[in-house]
Amino acid sequence: MKNEYKHIFEPFTVKRMTMKNRIVMTPMGTNYGEQTGEMSFLHMNYYEQRAKGGTGLIIVENASVFSPQGSNGTTQLRLDHDSFIPRLYKLCETVHKHGACIAIQLNHAGASAQALRTGMQPVSASDIPSKAGGEIPRPLTKKEISEIVVKYGQAAKRAQIVGFDAVEIHCGHSYLISQFLSPLTNKRIDEFGGSPENRARFAKMVIEEVRKQVGEFYPIFVRISADEFLEGGNTLEDTLGYLQYFEKEVDVFDVSAGLNGSIQYQIDANYLPDGWRSYMAKAVKERYGKPCMTMGNIRDPKIADDILAKGDADLIGMGRGLIADPEWVNKVEFGDIQDIRKCISCNIGCAGHRIGVNRPIRCTINPAVNTGEDYKKLRVKRPCNVVVIGGGTAGLEAACTAAEVGCTTFLIEKKGNLGGLAAEISKIPDKKRLADFPNYLIRRAEKLKNLFIFKNTEATVEQVKNLHPDIIVNSTGSSPLLPPIKGLHDVIDREGGKVSSILNMIQLNECFDSGETEIMNIGDSVRARRIIEGTEEARNILNVLDKRDFL
Repeated sequence: MKNEYKHIFEPFTVKRMTMKNRIVMTPMGTNYGEQTGEMSFLHMNYYEQRAKGGTGLIIVENASVFSPQGSNGTTQLRLDHDSFIPRLYKLCETVHKHGACIAIQLNHAGASAQALRTGMQPVSASDIPSKAGGEIPRPLTKKEISEIVVKYGQAAKRAQIVGFDAVEIHCGHSYLISQFLSPLTNKRIDEFGGSPENRARFAKMVIEEVRKQVGEFYPIFVRISADEFLEGGNTLEDTLGYLQYFEKEVDVFDVSAGLNGSIQYQIDANYLPDGWRSYMAKAVKERYGKPCMTMGNIRDPKIADDILAKGDADLIGMGRGLIADPEWVNKVEFGDIQDIRKCISCNIGCAGHRIGVNRPIRCTINPAVNTGEDYKKLRVKRPCNVVVIGGGTAGLEAACTAAEVGCTTFLIEKKGNLGGLAAEISKIPDKKRLADFPNYLIRRAEKLKNLFIFKNTEATVEQVKNLHPDIIVNSTGSSPLLPPIKGLHDVIDREGGKVSSILNMIQLNECFDSGETEIMNIGDSVRARRIIEGTEEARNILNVLDKRDFL
């Protein structure tokens, strides 16, 4: 596999740091930190799993350079005091022993901080909230700006002392430096506002102070929102213009996109294709000749390798992909890419619940975010029969896990195919990424010799008893929710009716796409037949299907 994706496995050197491959774990908050801002040992386990998995460079989530004013959460890491050095030092040692490089992102949240958590009004370039309905910040004074600049430099020096191989300065995603750079949030009339040069002044001061503190041989990464994707915000061309004011001391540009108001392009929506942002990294690289990192739903190693081969970017950033499967790199290098547990970009445990309700990071498709495959060491000590009823994703995960720890496992599925609702919903064009998870589970199940799968089989009490179960797992699944509209249940999916559920619409679409009149074993066969026959009603239905309005 290594030869097939040779560009991924080329070493990369910047200043005095050499990465063994081109895969970078991008910084993503975890809510694993201690309330004091210290790194927890849970944290260390999390990053160690990705280092063991073969990742070339791990960029640790954003650390506050000035708390509580610049805090980005109740459990955010801090680098604004020497007391945080010991555990971060331990982290660096832990990651280095697995051959990975490690950096840390430096940040001040600005208007993205919350008074409820910090006990003070947020600060920013101007009195413009960082998102619709957000708290109104107060504009920073020039003296305060200078003080924060020094804080960045001091934090970078601590990172160097700790043993981090590089630092990244966060200049995007609606945090403080981004709030100065964007015309949407910077309405100042002094030397820090107005023209692109003035709006870039704060970033320039921060980067120059960091360089002063860490010296000329220490790598500095800078993350930018190359296109803010908001009306009146910075476009890619605008960004290419203002980078001239601070690019000199930057070693690598981490080319991201989006602000709080366009978060679907910052935390990529699942319908966006692998590597969709790479054109932005290419533009920055061509303009300034600096190494660039791209990211954006990159799950397929071939696409990652092609981006590198074309020279559109020098590094491939993966955040959620490595949360879903910390062994992504090792599987590409030594194994089979079909064994990768590809992120489905659902953005639930890693983003929605973590950001929205302050929970620790979780993953919909990886139940062992911190511990990896350590559960396989916990083998059963006596014979154990497990019967799993239902072959959807939950049932497959339960059956595989039971078999992997040594149980004789029986999976009973009444339909002729596995994967359940996830497999069905993935037939919607914009949801096709969902299919990666059931496909991964099916392949995993097929390789287990002590897992016996019965399809087209309705589970009965007698049948289950005959399998002599010690454990029975009920995973018979769920049905899509319907809106609470009066009378809906009386008309939906009725023969000759005009209201279809999402599953019925999928089946109708499959029937039409197949072109086979024999395939009529679906909920509304009369309407399906009309589609094939081409009646006036059929043409109306086809028009809906073609436009995908039913999505």
